[in-house]
Amino acid sequence: MNKKWDVTMNLEQINIRDPFVMEYDGSYYMYGTRAEGVWGEMDGFDCYVSDDCVQWNGPVEVFHKPEGFWAERAYWAPECYRRNGKFYLIATLADVEGRKSVNVLESESPVGPFVYLSRLTDPAQACIDGTLYEEDDKVYLVYSHSLEDVPEGNMDAVEVSSDLTHAIGNPFTVFRASDASWSVPVPFAKAEFGIDGPAYFSDGPFLEKTLQGKLVMLWSSWSEQGYSVGQAVSSDGSIRGQWVHEHKPLIGQGGHGMLFTGPDGKRYFAMHAQNDHEPEHPRFLEVAESEQGLAMRI
Repeated sequence: MNKKWDVTMNLEQINIRDPFVMEYDGSYYMYGTRAEGVWGEMDGFDCYVSDDCVQWNGPVEVFHKPEGFWAERAYWAPECYRRNGKFYLIATLADVEGRKSVNVLESESPVGPFVYLSRLTDPAQACIDGTLYEEDDKVYLVYSHSLEDVPEGNMDAVEVSSDLTHAIGNPFTVFRASDASWSVPVPFAKAEFGIDGPAYFSDGPFLEKTLQGKLVMLWSSWSEQGYSVGQAVSSDGSIRGQWVHEHKPLIGQGGHGMLFTGPDGKRYFAMHAQNDHEPEHPRFLEVAESEQGLAMRI
């Protein structure tokens, strides 16, 4: 493991995509996708640690591909959860052919080392960006069923076991990216995926119950502004409800975010800003509740 705790940096100096922040025992742990080489071969996940969410120490490598490990690409979007006294990474991985799936890794510590446990999504499907949501004592994995399989850009979910090692029952579709009026077909579907005709993508889901009891999902897709973040609200406050989409994206030119409470007690949306043309880095936006669900204080 390559530990670099003596290095301190601010958010603009950290080059990651898909930031995920977890508070534990007074410290904040930020995980993400290594932006450098994100579209090629990859071999691990890192973590940064902070007391104030301003200055961060790291990176420390929390997982490194073991010799002979099956995953060669797409080490994307690690999310860390503490359950049953242990820590779990929910993360995307892809095999040598680039087939992506959502997987789970386990550790005794938030800074690893993590060990691989299992795949949570159907190996016959291309799936990315898993996040966990609990409802009625059930744990659900919510994830993108990629446009490689579904041109409509499905956001799917499946119940998983309490120890997070396997799926229970069959997955179901929460909504489709094509359902949102702000989402437009990606301009690179033919060049990158060989898809003829319109194709939409969904990624980066994160679910939250507001103080008013609304179940909100913040998620990313392509809009007229490029990579963007939108909001959907469940009609009955449950994951299986009818999801109503805002007509416009909440944020343009950035995406794949999550919500966390900072050391000042305020709620923040952590996302990566810039998507291609400049080095990607985490950005924290203050969040407030609105009549629609959530609003960003930009």
